[in-house]
Amino acid sequence: MGPELDFEKPILELKGKISELKQFMDEKGIDLSDELNSLQERLAALEKETYGSMTPWERVRVARKLNRPTTLDYIPLLFTDFVECHGDRLYGDDPAIVGGIAKFHGHPVTVIGEQRGRDTKENIKRNFGSPHPEGYRKALRLMKQADKFHRPIITFIDTKGAFPGKAAEERGQSEAIARNLYEMSWLSVPVICVVIGEGASGGALAIGVGNQILMLENSWYSVISPEGAAALLWKDAGKAEEAAKTMKITGSDLKKLGIIDKLIPEVLGGAHHDPKKQADLIDHALIESLTELSQLSADQVREQRLAKYRAIGNYDTVQENLTNHSIFSYSSDRQ
Repeated sequence: MGPELDFEKPILELKGKISELKQFMDEKGIDLSDELNSLQERLAALEKETYGSMTPWERVRVARKLNRPTTLDYIPLLFTDFVECHGDRLYGDDPAIVGGIAKFHGHPVTVIGEQRGRDTKENIKRNFGSPHPEGYRKALRLMKQADKFHRPIITFIDTKGAFPGKAAEERGQSEAIARNLYEMSWLSVPVICVVIGEGASGGALAIGVGNQILMLENSWYSVISPEGAAALLWKDAGKAEEAAKTMKITGSDLKKLGIIDKLIPEVLGGAHHDPKKQADLIDHALIESLTELSQLSADQVREQRLAKYRAIGNYDTVQENLTNHSIFSYSSDRQ
């Protein structure tokens, strides 16, 4: 599970006291129900106060917890009859992206998601959830298959970014990401993207062009990590907390900015506390989104997706004729 977060320490200490009191009651046979109920009430109030006022940086840290549910944790909780598909038919298979065919409430869908590991051995196998080009090409192969057979596509985003190594660049990492962005824009079936943990850079965007973008409450979505932004802006990665606050990377901020469509609430303390209950909350959101999008024709699905991205950001275009040249200026009042 890794070390607990500092802002959770008072909660853990109180849980420890409750556990000790229960053990004492069992060993001594003494009824201390009133004291126990008082401590449990304090715990409930403390959890509500702590988790109800989390800062952006605290949400980033929760999104990074090793025991946070991954794509492969959610698939059996949300879908039935899942059959995983491997390989991009060009180079090889990338375990950092999993995908296949499944049924969602009896209806066939294609499921694709980024997959990280829980320990060193699994992280090495999954490349720490940072896909190579073949991972994105595998995802695109499955998306085109879904388009051919009229299956909705559901993607789960959870990556620190695409793998930036030499081998990935030699095999066309940038082209693979750009190709996915282009091809996903024109798919005729509904695409729903769910950010379940970290959603960083082109590594997230490569499977994130959807008709609707959903985010878990304690996830983040940005072109760069808080540490990376702090290193660029202030030459100090230690200012990541300040960067996280100014970057507007959490679901509530992105919902206000029109970047995402729906914010999925998390169980108290984070999805890792109750993956089954969290899956139920995701399930409800997916049903709602698929019901909305199923009313659209193939052409309308494309049009809705394109219109969604065209609507992001505010801008003005000014055209002025000067010796047969046109000058265009761009401004944005998004914060």
